[in-house]
Amino acid sequence: MKAISKSIWLYILVVISIVQIGAGVASAQSTTTIKGTVTDAKTGETLPFVSILIPGTTMGTASDAEGRYALTLREDHATIKFTYVGYMAVEKPIKPGVSQTIDVKMAVDASMLKEVTVKTKARYRNKDNPAVQLIREVIAHKDENKPSGNNFLEYEQYEKISLALSNLSDDFKDKRIFRNYQFLFKSQDSTAMGGKNMLPAYIQEKLSKVYFRKNPYNKKQYVLANRRAEFDAKFVDNDGLSAYFNRLYEDINIYDNDISIATNLLLSPIANSAPTFYKFFIRDTIKTADPWLIELGFVPRNKTDMLFEGKLYVTLDGKYGVQNAYLTVNKDINLNFMRDLEARLEFEKGVDGRYFMNKSTLAMEFALGEKNGGLYGQRTVNFKDYTINQPRPDSIYRGPGEEIVYNPEIKTNESFWASKRHIPLERTELDIYKNIDTLQTIPSFKRTMDIATLFLSGYKSFGAVEIGPVNTFYSFNPVEGFRLRFGGRTTTDLSKRVYFETYAAYGFKDRKWKYFLSGTYSFNNKSVYHFPLHYIRASFQRDTKIPGQELQFVQEDNFLLSFKRGDNNRWLYNDIYKLEYVREFESRFSYKIGFTQWRQTPAGVLRYERLNEGGELENAFTLNNTEANVEFRYAPHEQYYQGKLYRTPIINKYPIFTLRYNAGLKGVFEGENNYHNVALNIQKRFYLSQFGFADITAEGGYIFGKQIQFPLLTIHRANQTYAYQLNSYNLMNFLEFASDHYASLDVQYYLNGFLFNKIPLLKRLKLREVVSFKGLMGGLRDENNPAFNPSLYRFATDQDGKPVTYTLSREPYIEGSVGIANIFKLLRVDLVKRFTYLDNPNVSEWGIRARFRLDF
Repeated sequence: MKAISKSIWLYILVVISIVQIGAGVASAQSTTTIKGTVTDAKTGETLPFVSILIPGTTMGTASDAEGRYALTLREDHATIKFTYVGYMAVEKPIKPGVSQTIDVKMAVDASMLKEVTVKTKARYRNKDNPAVQLIREVIAHKDENKPSGNNFLEYEQYEKISLALSNLSDDFKDKRIFRNYQFLFKSQDSTAMGGKNMLPAYIQEKLSKVYFRKNPYNKKQYVLANRRAEFDAKFVDNDGLSAYFNRLYEDINIYDNDISIATNLLLSPIANSAPTFYKFFIRDTIKTADPWLIELGFVPRNKTDMLFEGKLYVTLDGKYGVQNAYLTVNKDINLNFMRDLEARLEFEKGVDGRYFMNKSTLAMEFALGEKNGGLYGQRTVNFKDYTINQPRPDSIYRGPGEEIVYNPEIKTNESFWASKRHIPLERTELDIYKNIDTLQTIPSFKRTMDIATLFLSGYKSFGAVEIGPVNTFYSFNPVEGFRLRFGGRTTTDLSKRVYFETYAAYGFKDRKWKYFLSGTYSFNNKSVYHFPLHYIRASFQRDTKIPGQELQFVQEDNFLLSFKRGDNNRWLYNDIYKLEYVREFESRFSYKIGFTQWRQTPAGVLRYERLNEGGELENAFTLNNTEANVEFRYAPHEQYYQGKLYRTPIINKYPIFTLRYNAGLKGVFEGENNYHNVALNIQKRFYLSQFGFADITAEGGYIFGKQIQFPLLTIHRANQTYAYQLNSYNLMNFLEFASDHYASLDVQYYLNGFLFNKIPLLKRLKLREVVSFKGLMGGLRDENNPAFNPSLYRFATDQDGKPVTYTLSREPYIEGSVGIANIFKLLRVDLVKRFTYLDNPNVSEWGIRARFRLDF
């Protein structure tokens, strides 16, 4: 199971939850809630995107794709007005201070029929539909309209992203804790996204120069200056937080087939397949613009699919370019925690006739409920100084196909940004930098962050040292029985060069102490838990281990892993001495060089047994081994949030390559074995647009050498917990298979509700489908098989002496699953089936496994 400390999203949800708890009762001031449906007076068809205003104010809203609307007013007003192109305006009286339903029927304005043709939603068809014909022209002209059609392109880019706690009640704002900090809050129109009261919490600005080359493709973004508000590094990984927010609020390119929104891909309204998934409506002709524009509305055919709704403004100059776009999503879309979204794209015509992006704004609000406080964020990007088809020296484009290069030397202040910003900051935005510092001096805020850090990461800080992780303080297993553990480590408050970590544990059944001690020296004067790593570490560990269990993002003695199925009585006692050197580079290439010496002693019912020269069975009490280790890893454009223990990956479309080599050194520090073990792992996420995405991992390994003891073979990763583990075989038993060569394929296919969204009884639950396949081929050469070499340790056996460890020589090991994800927005449950080796003892053909998965 993923450790809770792994997910940055839990940090965001905790903050939102704190807002909800603190918000209390809504403002005592009287409010007026109005809702209803707008329809055509003659046909009864609902009308989408009707403008709804309170006369004499800027307050208002618009009906959704189904013609429904809702509006909350905090002040008394007499009337509400409805306007729609091609229809006569309607005004209705309001009863102040009460909730009411006002349904409106709008009549066609005959005087405008010559200019506008209004089509109802009845019997929508693509065939002979002028709106569909228009969008097909837009699609056909994409290549000649998008700026990347030029051979060379460069421009200056300014971007800012700001976040705030949103929809806070007046009671929350007036709480005693904030009595002296009213300056932290931002007030605005109550109908605007984010609500009347907001508490700005984060801002980042970035100024860049971007160079694009079409052939060979390359896009380089040179960051000239970067500035952000920062939280206390003891609580928050500021670099990771910045990377995560930028992953949520990515660039929007209307000309791409898929647009990334909150780590999901939504189909663009001008994608090649857009007419299949969208409905289009011609809403207006704008003759005041040059050239004339067509306002083209669009809505998803299925409102729960990963699709936009909104409007495009298309040029009537024969080029069919997009001059402006407004994008939002239906409130029923299968996106978790999203309460609102608005994206606005503005283009201007360049000297070559193409429409270049001038400004883009993406605003999203996330919350646990419809009426509670949330998290509002907005990213604005402005572009200027376009230069077309001017080649630059090759050194400008050198490097990966897409790369962001930071200039760490430049020091900026407010006077610098005042002269370089494309768009002035609002006063409240400008104040965020100093307000964040002020906020962190509030004792209650510091206590909240301290508690959240303890809950999420499991560590409690005491300045120079921190104690944890708390979820390992207690666990149990068949060998140790009741196990207590206590540990901690030093922080940068003690030293930025030298770090120590330790723990001690005691098993009340085996009555043995276990412990760990490490010392690390950082060469770059940075924390050894933050990118880029560059350190050397020496450690010693005496502890237990389950052979064949390999966990990811969780401690082996995590309390939740104490619960296992089947026999779990084959363990090891390990004494491990390790020396390792780690180096990471900005390119995301890294390597490790290590030296490991360990002594293994079997525990529980596990025995290391072999035949002696007289043919008698003898017990080898220990296995001594010495290894040299090398690992190379390349993860282009990798981003992550660095927690206290693990990095939480922010998965993108780029592959990750990992190559490992371990060499057994016989005769070195009591090493008893010679071998060469090579393994390659490749993993990548494939985005499939409306059909979801797939995470695919391919792995292979080969051990060169003879007379290799079976504990040094590849003991394939097994899982006997009730949690679904991504990198293990979930119906394989511990120590069930061993190989000296193997190849495997793991496919996790997430359909993102593509099928469930079409089923009326299921789509409101926002469930998502997931399918998995795990296949493993392998084998064991005769020279390493105990059946042909009596001097080798025999495979593990049960209490009756029957083997429980096997080779994969007969056929591949295969298991698959079908599952339901997004249960209560955080749980995935799989029905897993094992297809092969069903005659092995104590195996399960079927199993139900659950996995904590918090995602959008």
